[in-house]
Amino acid sequence: MTLKLPFLKFLLIISLLYSCNVKKSILDRPNIASYTVNKEKRTSINDSLFFKGINSLRKNEYGQWELVAIGKNPLDLGNSIGSLSRELLKHQEDVFLDKVNQLVPSKFKQYLLRKFLAIYNRKIYLYVNEEYKAEIYGISQYASDKYNKIADKYLLSLYLHSAHDIGHALQDLALVGCTSFAVWDKQTVDGKLLIARNFDFYAGDAFSKEKIIYFIQPEKGYKYMSVSWAGMIGVMSGMNEKGLTVTINAGKSDIPLVAKTPISLVTREILQYASNIKEAIAIAKKKEVFVSESIMVGSAADNKAVLIEIAPKNFGVYEVPNSTQLVCANHFQSKAYQNDENNQKQIAESHSKYRFDRMQELLSENDKITPQKAVNILRNKDGLHNKKIGYGNEKALNQLLAHHGIVFQPDKRMVWVSSNPYQLGNFVAFQLDSVFKNAKFKKSSLSITNQTIAKDPFINSKAYRNYEKYRLEKKEINQIIEANKHLTIKKINSFVALNPNSWEVYAIIGKYYYQKKQYRASLNAYKKALTKEVTTIPDKENMEKYIKKIKRKLHDS
Repeated sequence: MTLKLPFLKFLLIISLLYSCNVKKSILDRPNIASYTVNKEKRTSINDSLFFKGINSLRKNEYGQWELVAIGKNPLDLGNSIGSLSRELLKHQEDVFLDKVNQLVPSKFKQYLLRKFLAIYNRKIYLYVNEEYKAEIYGISQYASDKYNKIADKYLLSLYLHSAHDIGHALQDLALVGCTSFAVWDKQTVDGKLLIARNFDFYAGDAFSKEKIIYFIQPEKGYKYMSVSWAGMIGVMSGMNEKGLTVTINAGKSDIPLVAKTPISLVTREILQYASNIKEAIAIAKKKEVFVSESIMVGSAADNKAVLIEIAPKNFGVYEVPNSTQLVCANHFQSKAYQNDENNQKQIAESHSKYRFDRMQELLSENDKITPQKAVNILRNKDGLHNKKIGYGNEKALNQLLAHHGIVFQPDKRMVWVSSNPYQLGNFVAFQLDSVFKNAKFKKSSLSITNQTIAKDPFINSKAYRNYEKYRLEKKEINQIIEANKHLTIKKINSFVALNPNSWEVYAIIGKYYYQKKQYRASLNAYKKALTKEVTTIPDKENMEKYIKKIKRKLHDS
């Protein structure tokens, strides 16, 4: 996730909203007077196994954390989650807020950011229900005190639930693109629904390192599992005991002026209280959100999936009545959005349609999708027609930055969750009924070992090692350019060799040569970049502008 909102626009928003009353929001707290919590202390067996009564947190051999929590009320549930995951919670706060500090290094701008958060989130308390506020409050008691200058522990925990939405909002409103699909009937071996998705929310490598697989039994509603990070009660990807699944994909939005219901809490409510598609739609229709999102809902009861396309001023449901597959990228498909300007722009200028087409291409090449075939599709790094488009290209289904990949078999309550790095590590299998039946006091992993899908052989390749080196050198070279320092020819050539099919590597070198007024070399680099698969129309147009400027400087028409 990168922040691209210009500082002057940031100041303008601050000045427009500064007079708004935020006191009620800051002082609001959930009503927890009637709740009691489990007084049992957390027991540490070792640094990767913890118990709190019948609740537990363990780290499996693949580096995934498995957290099981049963709540007699929302506060008790949050208290158990926070107590078990306290170190992970503080780690997650550190890495997320360190990322913010990198993006906004100025102390003055950080001060404005704190004001902005209070103002921007001034109404969020009106849109988050009391049940979830109480759960967040219980978790927040185990958060760090060192960020109290930003907001107190409860408010910061509440604000962080809109991080996905705000990141979506402030990046010209799109995160790096997620892609998902569902197949059923003739396209699966047993005719039952199968769903797979990549969740490409990126806030730095450290942010994705300690992911948690939650297995939650709330006081009310259905038991469910989800995959996210410490402190997050919302759902990015999850399935409940009825075989209902939810996954989210960001859409194109206008910049919202106030936060409302975070999308992840909409999907949490769907997962907790819906057993079929009709019930899921009814819940979503009642919500006021502040960014646009596609929610893929899969249902064992209905043996199909649909897209709930929700936005601040629009709502649509997309079904495929004459098909047995559903593909979702980052644009909307229902009739409600056919004339939506933001959506049309997203299709025309972003990489969403390209990934959508690539997913359809791969599904057409694979008969009878199995969990293994689904994982292979999620891991695919090539472009349309198997074109080599450079590692890390956002037009690929696998952009080599995913927080997680996940596969669901709702009818069997089976789920496979990727382990690090990205979706390249082992996909670890869990059976939801078995987890809740056998979790109490169990010290070993809750996974089904013989169902594990092996890691991608790409991890052991020279190409992967080169890509990881490329990521580090890209950051280093961008810093060199920013500081107006010098690069050797040897350094430039070795950098290009690390990812030679990527347009971005040549664009970076073109920018360096332009800065150094080596216009002929810059022109050649930009021309080379344009021969590759460029991610978006704005990226292409930006390079074409540089080429025009260079030609004028070279007096070359």
